[in-house]
Amino acid sequence: MQFSAREDIQAPVNAVFEMFADFERFERMAMRRGIEVRRLSGHMGVVPGTSWETEFRMRGKPRRVEINMAECDPPTHMRFEAASKGMNGSTRVEFLALSLRRTRLTVDMSLSAKSLPARLLLQSLRLGQSRFRRQFQARLSEFAREMEERHLHGS
Repeated sequence: MQFSAREDIQAPVNAVFEMFADFERFERMAMRRGIEVRRLSGHMGVVPGTSWETEFRMRGKPRRVEINMAECDPPTHMRFEAASKGMNGSTRVEFLALSLRRTRLTVDMSLSAKSLPARLLLQSLRLGQSRFRRQFQARLSEFAREMEERHLHGS
């Protein structure tokens, strides 16, 4: 199962990349949503091999997902691999300079099941695919506007 979203941001590509690479900010956002996040490696910046362990409840069951930054080529792209007991995921984030002050952010995500319960979960996601895609795009749009504000106000 694959999802993709794209958003144009009024900020230079290097600034967008740096804001996206603010992993501590993402960790805090996840914790505010009730996700336990522990960085296992990569405390010294944005480097391939940086990894996290996350724990959260989904559909009433505790879930554990390990996330690893598989690739990083500043300021053009990052790729993350995620693995859980029954599912694998891959997320590629691309940063394209449209002009000196405008960047296109593209996020491609794919999920694959390794077990029968995970296949059932993916099947239920497929059934609600259009709603999930809209939410995915809406969250990226919200994140892009937040990045523009951060760039504009220097925070």
